[in-house]
Amino acid sequence: MQFVSAKGAQMPALGLGTWSLSGQTCYDAVRAALEIGYRHIDTARLYGNESEIGAAIRDSGIARTEIFITTKIPMGELHAPQVRRNVAQSLKRLGTDYIDLLLIHWPSRREPLAETLGAFAEAKAKGQTRFIGVSNFTVALLREAIETHRADIVCNQVEYHPYLSQRPVQAATAQYGLILTAYSPLARGRVATDRDLARIGQAYGKTPSQVALRWLLDQPNVATIPKSTTQPHLTANFAIFDFALSAADRAVIDAKRTDLRLVDPAGWAPEWDPA
Repeated sequence: MQFVSAKGAQMPALGLGTWSLSGQTCYDAVRAALEIGYRHIDTARLYGNESEIGAAIRDSGIARTEIFITTKIPMGELHAPQVRRNVAQSLKRLGTDYIDLLLIHWPSRREPLAETLGAFAEAKAKGQTRFIGVSNFTVALLREAIETHRADIVCNQVEYHPYLSQRPVQAATAQYGLILTAYSPLARGRVATDRDLARIGQAYGKTPSQVALRWLLDQPNVATIPKSTTQPHLTANFAIFDFALSAADRAVIDAKRTDLRLVDPAGWAPEWDPA
């Protein structure tokens, strides 16, 4: 397994995303992933699957200390009392004494960022979470969190795949010494039919999706959390640590980056950085 690190946090670079997974499907996917070797599970209060993930982790028999759990608190529940309540509820549903990484799921226009970050820092001080971070933050929001509010964040989780340039955010995470975690890394299936990625993959005996994941993890301090529910896809996504892309191949994929943003919810999304 490859790791990324920031400010004392050491995160498995490849994790399992669980957005839209629920019930038995979620439980089975997490159990299968852990058996394959995944040690990073990403969830959120809004996903409604923390209980299933907690059960799968307990039933796996793997020591809690070996598994990195990320969860998120949603917009609309980011006032300090709500943060405290959400943290307590997430811990109960996950069946754990601590979260590894607690994120603000989406930046809020209603709750003051200083108040939210203060509550997150309080959760960290209490040992309820080991690290704190943000998700879907732009460069300006990262600057506000770190420079204005002095938040000790370690991660910004954003949509990132071969068709979406995140160069401004990458530059900011590098400047501040953060991890960038890429969600929707396979562009919701678009990667699988990409002819250039297929051609590159043939040289390595890999699929287009494996090439895209390897491209992400070849970048400094980038982690990724592809979602899958089937054993073959979970296994394939994990089989990306036995090859490295050439500089020429990476350049072909780099050239694809445009502004194809697939996650842009009205009323939630900030004013994104230009591609």
